[in-house]
Amino acid sequence: MRRDAQAVILLLVGGGMLRLAWTGDYLDYVKPYAFWLIVPAGILLVAVAAITGVQAWQGRGDADDGHGHGEPKVAWLLLAPVVGMLLVAPDALGSYEAERTGTVVGAEESRSSYPELPDDVDPVPLTLLDYAARAIFDEGQTLEGRRIELRGFILYDGDEPQLARMVVSCCAADARPVKIGFDGDVPDELEPDQWVAVVGEYSPRQGRDEINGELVPYIEVESITPIAAPDNEYQ
Repeated sequence: MRRDAQAVILLLVGGGMLRLAWTGDYLDYVKPYAFWLIVPAGILLVAVAAITGVQAWQGRGDADDGHGHGEPKVAWLLLAPVVGMLLVAPDALGSYEAERTGTVVGAEESRSSYPELPDDVDPVPLTLLDYAARAIFDEGQTLEGRRIELRGFILYDGDEPQLARMVVSCCAADARPVKIGFDGDVPDELEPDQWVAVVGEYSPRQGRDEINGELVPYIEVESITPIAAPDNEYQ
């Protein structure tokens, strides 16, 4: 591939990485700590693109040796996925992936004990993973009698709505959902991928995820309020 084409591709990739970091869209793909890896990598690629571009410009006047046939124009198609990344960046994973993946709650989340919830906070905000672990492995002992607030998006298990959030270890490629079922009166107008804040109390009811057979805890719903999606949609 010609040096000018290499420079353009490097510039677009590096610029795309810096744009994702600047806008915060990188959180749709990786955990927050990756910011300090993305920015230096993007700067390095832009710098290499600039050097390559200068070298290409300086070599523009070099005479051909008479035997070259030029670069195949099809090589420029390598720009297509790069431009696509800049123009049509996919959103964070949501209900479509969560409905097709087993819940993340398993033996690796169990502990011997769980800290008591703060007395001066009502309702107590918990992550879905923390609530699920307390409900399943601690049998709700630290949850009983307390109002809890959970935030996540809506998915459907058949006709039954559930609350979910994707949990990542490193990046979106290893994302798995944690799912919470609803007890009590649930609004009929809940839509898949709709972000909501759920306030309620611990329910001893449990179900099974049809995909991997893991337990799915429930919450006794007091209220469900639509909210905006957070900047970081993963846990």
